[in-house]
Amino acid sequence: MEQLTPVPLISVVIPVYKAELILDELYRRLRDALEPISPRFEIVLVEDCGGDRSWPVIERLAQADPRVVGLQFSRNFGQHYGITAGLDQCRGDWVVVMDCDLQDQPEEIPRLYAKALEGYDVVLALRGARQDPLRKRLTSWLFYRMFSYLADIDFDGDSGNFRIMSRQVVSNFRRMREQLRFFGGQVQWMGFPTTGIEVQHNERFEGASTYTWSKLWKLAADTIIAYSDKPLRMAARLGLTMAAVSFGFGGFLLVRSLVQSSPIQGWASLIVSLYFIGGLIIGILGILGVYLGKAFDESKKRPLYIVRRMTPNAGAGFEH
Repeated sequence: MEQLTPVPLISVVIPVYKAELILDELYRRLRDALEPISPRFEIVLVEDCGGDRSWPVIERLAQADPRVVGLQFSRNFGQHYGITAGLDQCRGDWVVVMDCDLQDQPEEIPRLYAKALEGYDVVLALRGARQDPLRKRLTSWLFYRMFSYLADIDFDGDSGNFRIMSRQVVSNFRRMREQLRFFGGQVQWMGFPTTGIEVQHNERFEGASTYTWSKLWKLAADTIIAYSDKPLRMAARLGLTMAAVSFGFGGFLLVRSLVQSSPIQGWASLIVSLYFIGGLIIGILGILGVYLGKAFDESKKRPLYIVRRMTPNAGAGFEH
């Protein structure tokens, strides 16, 4: 299909999950925020098979306004894969990524765009006062601290997915096709000039967050494994440290037994030490196994996602 003209000035990429009651309000506010900048914009909505009626709403919006582009996955692939699909599809000179729950406010997009024009390729929306439940704020704080330490990246936990990026950033992001996806970490890894502005963070427009405790920690584990071998290096250092301590303590016991002419005692401590070392070895082998499993997944070269349906105006910028 030939590329549609004119090329949008701004594309807005939004992964959609269980948002049928939000989409009309989201579209209205996006339209009102973007039209004063330029009528040349597009809104790319990627429906991640949430099981509700989000897709019919997207089809209706796309029929009423050709600037709305819709994709629907064949099954639930996850938020970061939805962002990837939207970035594969979008055509704008500048691309905004945001969530669909209206905690990210469309009215902040003009401020992000104005800041980007000062010479930045990425402008992050920093959430000064998050309007999330305490448990989600706590788990997010723990996740970003763990990620920053284990992945050796100074990642700003005050920024979510909401940001604006230049076409150069998006083009390079498209080249990164690893199976384990973490949008924010991938963008930061590229190292383009980045800044942030503080924005107002709202409560959810409708419903509750679908990120459970287990999903958050699975995301944390997968992301750390995808972006760092530091757990392996920590395990190796721990093993060498324990070996050195054990060797030193063994030498101490041998010298003491020779000097005092007494047998080495401590059956209980020996058994406990054996169980401890055995558990440690099994744990380290488990870490190795996880890394090997992820390498096996990457070697399959499967597509990152599968698109089941598109709106008729989709496909001009689509690559996957």
